[in-house]
Amino acid sequence: MPLEIGLWRVTDGAVHLTPAKMPKESRLEQLILDDPSILETDLLLIGNQVLTSHGKFIDILGIDVDGAVHIVELKRDRTPRDIVAQALDYASWVQGLSNDELRDIFAKHHPGIDFDTAFADRFEGTPTPDDLNEAHYITVVASDLDDSTERIVQYLSSTHSVPINVMLFRYFSDQGNDYLARTWLISNQRQVSSTQPGSKKSVWNGTDWYVAFGWENLRRSWVDAREYGFVSAGGGEWYSRSLRKLPVGARIFVHVPGQGYVGVGIVTGPALPASESFLVMSGVEQPFRQLPLQGDYGLHESVQAEDGSDANEYIVPVTWENTVDLSEAFWRKGLFANQNSACKLRHELTLTEVSKAFQVTKAV
Repeated sequence: MPLEIGLWRVTDGAVHLTPAKMPKESRLEQLILDDPSILETDLLLIGNQVLTSHGKFIDILGIDVDGAVHIVELKRDRTPRDIVAQALDYASWVQGLSNDELRDIFAKHHPGIDFDTAFADRFEGTPTPDDLNEAHYITVVASDLDDSTERIVQYLSSTHSVPINVMLFRYFSDQGNDYLARTWLISNQRQVSSTQPGSKKSVWNGTDWYVAFGWENLRRSWVDAREYGFVSAGGGEWYSRSLRKLPVGARIFVHVPGQGYVGVGIVTGPALPASESFLVMSGVEQPFRQLPLQGDYGLHESVQAEDGSDANEYIVPVTWENTVDLSEAFWRKGLFANQNSACKLRHELTLTEVSKAFQVTKAV
C-alpha cells in the first residue's frame, strides 16, 4: 500500500532513520500493555493472551469508559489476510460475553484486584456502566499491510459498518534509543475515548442517545425514516443488538455515517422486527411492511444470518423534534461518530452543537 511512516533525527541536519524489525511480537504486546494510549483509546486492560472457548488466544482484551470491549490482535510483520478472519472469529466469541464473564476474565488475569475499583481508578472515578459489552471494536496492529487485507478491512468497515481498523506502526532504533511511530488505515474511525486530554467528558445525562443510521445498498432509507418516524438497524446481531436496547422515552441524535447528523427525536416504542412492527400514521396504526417504502428492510430475506443469529431488521418508532434532508446533514470537526447502531451520547461538544443546529433544548 502507498502509506509510509517516516522519522528523522534532526541535529545539525535531517537524518532519515531506517525502520528496524520489532525484535519480538511480545515486545510490541508489552509496549501496548504498558501504555494503551498507543491505540489512541483509554482502556482498562481485561487481560492479555485471553483464552477463548474455541481454544484460541486473544492478544489483548480491553474495555473503555463506556463499557465497550476492544479486541487487539498483534502482528510485528506484514499482516496475512487470515488475520482478519481470525479477529472476526474472536469478535464472534467476545460479543456473547456477559457482565459476569468479563469480570471473571479480569479476575483471572488480575488476581486480588476488584474490577469496579480498577475501572474507577482507570477512568478518573467514573463508575462501571450497568451494561458492559454493548459494543466491541477490533484493532489489528501490524508493521505492514498486504493489499488483500487492506481491501477486506475497507470493505467490512465502509460497506458493512464492522468496527474494525488497522494500526500501522514502524519501529526505529537510533543512538541507543528505540522509537515507535504509528498511523491508522482508516483515519476517521479511530475510537478515541473522550477522557483523552483536551476532551470534554461529562456524566451521561440519562436521556440522550446516539444512533447510527446506515443507508447503503437500499436496505434502509432516511427518506422513509424521516417521513414515517422511525430508525432501524439489522441484518445480524452485530447491527441490531445495541438498537434493541433503546428505551422508550430516550432522545436520539441520528447520524448517517459519512454524511453527518440528520435528526433529533424521541423514542415512542420498543424495537420490533420489521415484519411485526406498526407505526402510527395520522392517529392510525399501520403495519410497517405495508407502507410505501423506498428501502427493503430485509422484509424479503431470511430472518436468520449465516452464523445462525437474528438477521431481522428492527424498527424503533420515533417522534421527530427536527430533521433535515441528507443533503443538509450537519457535521463539523470533532463531533462524535460511532459505528455501533446505538450508544449513550455523553460527548459534550456534540450535544451542544447538534442541539443548537437542530434548535432543540439541550438536556442537563
